[in-house]
Amino acid sequence: MDIKKQHRISLKDLAKELGVSIATVSRALRNSPEIGAEMQQRVKDLAKKLNYRPNPFAQSLRKEAPKVIGVVVPNLVTHYYAAVLDGIEDEARRAGYSIISANSHESYEDEAHAIDNFIGMHVEGIIACLAQGTTDYHHFEEIAEMGIPLVFFGRTCLTDKFSSVTANGDEAAQMATQHLIDTGSRRIAFLGGPNHLDMVRRRKHGYLEALHENRFPVDREMVVCDKIDYEVALNNAEGLLRRSDRPDAIVAFNDIITFAAFTAIKNCGLRIPDDVALIGFTDDVHAAYVTPRMSAIVDQSHQMGVTACQLLLKNIQGDTKVYKKIVPQQLVIRDTSAKVMK
Repeated sequence: MDIKKQHRISLKDLAKELGVSIATVSRALRNSPEIGAEMQQRVKDLAKKLNYRPNPFAQSLRKEAPKVIGVVVPNLVTHYYAAVLDGIEDEARRAGYSIISANSHESYEDEAHAIDNFIGMHVEGIIACLAQGTTDYHHFEEIAEMGIPLVFFGRTCLTDKFSSVTANGDEAAQMATQHLIDTGSRRIAFLGGPNHLDMVRRRKHGYLEALHENRFPVDREMVVCDKIDYEVALNNAEGLLRRSDRPDAIVAFNDIITFAAFTAIKNCGLRIPDDVALIGFTDDVHAAYVTPRMSAIVDQSHQMGVTACQLLLKNIQGDTKVYKKIVPQQLVIRDTSAKVMK
């Protein structure tokens, strides 16, 4: 097995070498009766050969027996994820738990590594929001195999196995698009993230439903779903706005894309909302302090964190039911969207 010496051997390394799941390795090392004697010995022999050592932090956790929850988010520096984490921490503290957080940086590899670390730390449960780079859910399937409590929020997968907390993004996007239509916009674009994310699909669906209900034609050129990245979104927005048939309104998927679109409109010398109206899924704090003030679809992000933690605690306490909770979003109308209402 070609593993560099400075790399700490993990349960995942042992599982990969033996061709078994992490759950099997973990149970074998704990002498679980669910694992046969021959497999237990194979696991222990390999662990000895590769100088496997349990995570020392995990050992101290077990010795002192604190109650710890692991949380992995795509981007800790955004207000949304910080506010969700704040809600998780508030609810966890009330129940006597501590939080360890990890930033996936929208990377599948970083996300999988964080989950692996949490397993090694023997956290009592995990709360996660998918990275945009995640299309392989094997690391979460292993969590299900091991019986480790896990709850998704925002961006989800394997919803038959894990509880989830989401927003009503489809309804919110439909309301936002309808507002743009009601206030004079006629050629409305949607700037989204990667199509494989369920959150993107929900919000795009709501936008399209509003167009269909008003018998507006759907122009595929006006629907741009790409990487969640400021520069990518800025380029995409400017590309739309420099077309001869440019949009006169934009619905933007999240805070990064919303403020990229805001900048693009100004870069193109266009007026908001007279030339191009804008509504974005973003936090209320930043939306209220730009000029013109941003119309926004606002998450109850703190409550989302509280709800996710409540579901995880239920699971930790033995409730194995799979819950699907919705925390509704709020449409806040300000200055960037109403062409008529001035």
